[in-house]
Amino acid sequence: MRIVFDTNVLISATQWDGSVAQKLLFNLINADHNIFSSPDILAEYQKVLKRDLEYTEEDLFSIMEKVLSFLTKVEPTKKLNVIEEDPSDDRIIECALEAEAEFIISYDKHLLKLKEYKEIKIVTPEFMLRVI
Repeated sequence: MRIVFDTNVLISATQWDGSVAQKLLFNLINADHNIFSSPDILAEYQKVLKRDLEYTEEDLFSIMEKVLSFLTKVEPTKKLNVIEEDPSDDRIIECALEAEAEFIISYDKHLLKLKEYKEIKIVTPEFMLRVI
C-alpha cells in the first residue's frame, strides 16, 4: 500500500505516544507499506515542531533522522489548485499524486471533505486503522 500522511497526522504519529496515528504508523511500518512525503510537507512539519513544541535545531535534526528512516520522499512535479478554502492543503494531494498513493491519511476537514481525489481515498487514521 502507498500512503501519504498530512502534516498533522505525521506530528500526531511521531510526537504523541499511544495516539491512533502512532498505532497506525507502527502497523504500516510493520506490514512494510510505503509512506511518502514531500519537501513541502516535511518543511511544514519541522516548522510546527519548532514553533509549537519549541524543539531546538539539534532536536529537529534527530527527529528528522528518525522520520526519514520510514518515509520515502518524492518531489511533486505538478502544482494543483484543488482546495480553494485552504490552498496549502494542495501540497498533500500533490505528494499523493507523485507517489501514486492509494490513501491520504488526514484530520484536515478540507481534505476529508473531498473523500477522494483521482482514486486516492482520503481518510482519518481511525478509519485506516480499521481497514488494515
